[in-house]
Amino acid sequence: MARRNRNPNNNYNNGRVDRYAQSENYRSKPNPPEKKNPLDIAKIAIIASVFIVGIVIGLSLNLASGSSNLASVDSSLQIDRKAPNPEVCQQFGASAIVTDMRVFLTLNPFSVYLTQPQMQPGCVLRRTNWAILEQQNLVSSQQVRDCKQRMNTFGFIGALEGKPKIDCIYQNDAAGNLFLSKNGSGALPESDNF
Repeated sequence: MARRNRNPNNNYNNGRVDRYAQSENYRSKPNPPEKKNPLDIAKIAIIASVFIVGIVIGLSLNLASGSSNLASVDSSLQIDRKAPNPEVCQQFGASAIVTDMRVFLTLNPFSVYLTQPQMQPGCVLRRTNWAILEQQNLVSSQQVRDCKQRMNTFGFIGALEGKPKIDCIYQNDAAGNLFLSKNGSGALPESDNF
């Protein structure tokens, strides 16, 4: 008696091929589509919301508290808040950092000496808004004429209600902002647009 060949499905087929038999690579039980676990979606939503809330809290603390480090200025908002009469300054001019410094120049021997600069918040008014100073009798019509002839504008330190120090100042853009120009070269021409 001859031994019968066994196929992997343990069927005896006596060497005959069964046309109707299913092939081995055919999926007899198709897999149902995978369902996403609702906990995975909830985890992603929680992580995303915690991330967004963290960014919002960080930004609000940074902007609300101001800089606790007095040696650095983090934004122009700090300068705007410290300007004398901040509402007037923002509406009719621009807030500024005023540096008071004296320079001593000796000729024999030639040398330059500087005092320690004093930094103060200040304000630069636009030429069209000088009437604010005139209405409060802080500048005379002669001072306005002199400043206007030289194509200058007024700047001040100290509150307008108190005793502000008001100066006729000259806008000098000839040096330019080397942080903004390409390759740090090329001085801009002077402008009188403020």
